[in-house]
Amino acid sequence: MSPADASPSPSARPAKVDPVLRNALRYTISAKEYETLHQYLIKKSPSSVRKRVPQPPRYKAIVESQNDYNAAAVRASLRVFLATQTGLKLWDLITTHILVRGTPPKSSTSTSIFRSPNFRLSTSVSLILLLHRILHRFFTRLRTNLLSNNAARFRERNPRTSRTLTSRFAPAIGASLAGFALGVYPSDQFRITVAIYVATRAAEFVYNALEDEGWFRNKPWWWGSWMLMPLATSQLLHAFVFDRECFPKAYGDFILKNTPNYIQRRPEDYPSNLPWPGTTEVVDSLAKISELKWPPFISPILFPTRPTLPSALTTIAPITDPAHPAIRSLSCALLHPHDPSCTRTFITYCLTAFPALAKFFTILFTLLSLPRYKSFLAEPLTSTNALAKRILRLTTFITGAIGTSWASICLFNHLLPRTLLPTKRWYLGGFLGGLWAFLERKSGRANFLYSARLSVDSAWKVGVKRGWWKGVRNGDVYVFVAALMVINAVYEVDPKAVSGGVVRKGLGVLRGDGWVDRVGVGAIDEKAGNGEQGDEGDIRDEKVEERDRKVFGVDPVELVETTGERDGQLEQGQGQGQASDHQRKATISA
Repeated sequence: MSPADASPSPSARPAKVDPVLRNALRYTISAKEYETLHQYLIKKSPSSVRKRVPQPPRYKAIVESQNDYNAAAVRASLRVFLATQTGLKLWDLITTHILVRGTPPKSSTSTSIFRSPNFRLSTSVSLILLLHRILHRFFTRLRTNLLSNNAARFRERNPRTSRTLTSRFAPAIGASLAGFALGVYPSDQFRITVAIYVATRAAEFVYNALEDEGWFRNKPWWWGSWMLMPLATSQLLHAFVFDRECFPKAYGDFILKNTPNYIQRRPEDYPSNLPWPGTTEVVDSLAKISELKWPPFISPILFPTRPTLPSALTTIAPITDPAHPAIRSLSCALLHPHDPSCTRTFITYCLTAFPALAKFFTILFTLLSLPRYKSFLAEPLTSTNALAKRILRLTTFITGAIGTSWASICLFNHLLPRTLLPTKRWYLGGFLGGLWAFLERKSGRANFLYSARLSVDSAWKVGVKRGWWKGVRNGDVYVFVAALMVINAVYEVDPKAVSGGVVRKGLGVLRGDGWVDRVGVGAIDEKAGNGEQGDEGDIRDEKVEERDRKVFGVDPVELVETTGERDGQLEQGQGQGQASDHQRKATISA
């Protein structure tokens, strides 16, 4: 026997390896990942460390298994758990020690780690990933086995069960049962928000699928997601006035902060010992005025001896007592006491609020545009022009929506009788304000869907508060599971209907396919013959690109403009060649 034959192969399986150690290594790091780690880190470590760790072939022999799917699922879930837990800990550290002014408050009560919201959130997310992968593989294998010839007798004896388990949607729907792991997280607003978000995304994907099937082929040019905004603002404005505890606080703070002319702030020279109504008291007074059917304004300047305010509205006396005597409605005296003209007040508001909002959105979108700095450096004028148009459109939309919602109070006081829709006219005012979304119809889908989600959440809470319906225990978990089923089903049938490359890759991770996108740019359409891209495939790919861009709130027209000059130069030569070909063919046919 030669010495080469006597030396053991580096890839041979070790004689004795502890099973616990082997499983621990399998569920920690794969052979391929260990090889990468060994190449970039262990090779550069000291020789004493390199002697103690196994070489990649030996490690592969230790963790080698016929089926590594379950081990990969466990590895992924553990890493998601650790990443989520670390991220939440860092966020708590930032919010409680860095962003807090002064000495951070110390918690008086200690919470067990198993009852910690961060720990339960990390557990919930990791369990959803693990169970989704395992269930998807289980139902996929079950469907394959039931479709085989060996299961013919079972299909004959159980036709309904067989049709259910052999359906194309069986793996997708069965894997969605992993969504029940969301119940591990405590029932609070975050869980409701997640359920509503997933449900609205499911509805969006269903609409995209129906659009791909030609259901909305003859839709009018103005049709779009912007139509959600008037409905959302209609409900939100009414809830803001009458059910503020059911209204998102951050949304309301943004509205009140950018209402300089309609919410009267305390004057700087006003005596500190005298009361002044706050912003919430002003809004509550508007609700009370609505319930009193919009009483007229009696000026104390003209009638100093008469009672000028109802007993329930005495808190707004510091604002209404010095109001202009020419004002007729009490709501107008509360909103713009120094100017009797409602139209002039609206115009003044637009001129005052527009610069502040434009400055805010300029800073915001400039920061968001930093990752695309290469396109700005390549074509600075075109990119800056597109960014400026985006900022101006959004600023005009927000300014007009807020201003119109407040100005509608004065408008309806002039047009409608006092007793006609005294409280329901707030719905009409919010609807009119939401019509400004038409300006952002091409690039504001993210904002429209965000407002729609807030409206759904607010409407549900208002219904529970007023007894219109009763809440279901863990109902948000059921909604989340149902929405996940719809998303998986749509992704199974038409992956292009799932807008957002990150979302499609995330679904691939949930299924165990890896960080891959089933929809590639210029992918071959299934309906195109002979494996070539057909006209329908071109149209569908353009729709996919447009949907993916709208997910991030970017106007596809603007992105095309940034590269339009370069593409036009490339296509110019092709167009001249095609034109000459058409002329030659026309001459021959003549």
